[in-house]
Amino acid sequence: MKALCWHGVGDVRVDTVPDPQILHPRDAIIRVTSTAICGSDLHLLDGVIPTMEKGDILGHEFMGEVVELGDDVRNLNIGDRVVVPFTIACGECFFCLKGFTSCCERSNPNEATARKLMGHSPSGLFGYSHMLGGFSGGQAEYVRVPFADVGPFKVPDYLHDEQVLFLSDIFPTGYMAAENADIEPGDTVAVWGCGPVALFAIKSAWMFGAGRVIAIDEVPERLALAGSDGKTETIDFSKESNGVYEILMEKTAGRGPDRCIDAVGTEAAGHGSLDAFIDKVKMTLKLGTDRPHVVRETFLSCRCCGTISMPGVYGGYLDKIPFGAFVNKGLTLKSGQTHVHRYLPILLEKIEKGEIDPTFLITHRGSLDDAPDFYRMFRDKADGCVKCVMTP
Repeated sequence: MKALCWHGVGDVRVDTVPDPQILHPRDAIIRVTSTAICGSDLHLLDGVIPTMEKGDILGHEFMGEVVELGDDVRNLNIGDRVVVPFTIACGECFFCLKGFTSCCERSNPNEATARKLMGHSPSGLFGYSHMLGGFSGGQAEYVRVPFADVGPFKVPDYLHDEQVLFLSDIFPTGYMAAENADIEPGDTVAVWGCGPVALFAIKSAWMFGAGRVIAIDEVPERLALAGSDGKTETIDFSKESNGVYEILMEKTAGRGPDRCIDAVGTEAAGHGSLDAFIDKVKMTLKLGTDRPHVVRETFLSCRCCGTISMPGVYGGYLDKIPFGAFVNKGLTLKSGQTHVHRYLPILLEKIEKGEIDPTFLITHRGSLDDAPDFYRMFRDKADGCVKCVMTP
């Protein structure tokens, strides 16, 4: 089969690789009908996430048709159309039973590697390093899905792929980010980033009753999408003489946003700021693991006793975090990979009722052969690229 494989920093290729096989009675084989590139995939392209190996198959946003089942999978049938959560969960462990499926204790066979960096292992992830399981991803014609009696979620035939594909990751991720922000009716919510996850976080913030949403980015196409609802205010930080903190203070009469969402993660730009420049130098010289400019900005900008939600991906140890501000302002921070299994039925219902059309952010469509070009276009924010969807 064809699959998009990682060959090193900045180097992804469509290769011919062996078809996946059933390895466990709870496995399924899915023929991928649609797959997408996620912003967190760019961290793999840029070499920020460790333990990648040459030939690893990428992709954790995918859906398709069931073509083969292990003997213990009785909730699915051959031919079922399913969306697959990017987090892999057993459904039986301590965390799965509490609904915290992204912290499944059994789905990462390489948990010892993750423990060395994080103290504990989260769940295994599709196509996202050997530290998180070494599972082949879904930017391929076929994929093996472990714990298929728990993960794949059947979707109705009257909804086309593009309407439900993002239930695999970015829609639940944006929704959980808004939920984690503890939004109360009328709150002012500031969202750093206007990429795909941030756009769903913005949509979700309104669902949770926000009175005001302020979106922060520098990419015109993304800012335009963020503000297309006519309600969301936007800040293009590359065109402002004042910093983001100063602008937010001006917009909130000096109090700061009630809730802040960091949907940027480890590779924040922070153009013109000294701390962001130092972060870039440290990463280049392998003296630092992340560029946490946005973390610092949220800690300083959020109002006292406010909440910071962090769906953005971070990979290691962050430098120069103003933790004194965090403690003395009485802030709350919530983060984590998404408990996709928990949100799938809730968000599918919202799509069915017409409360949201998830296709609004798709800008590019193509085949798997287009994937290397799409990755570079997405990373470089070229050609108005916001979200790429591929049909293998």
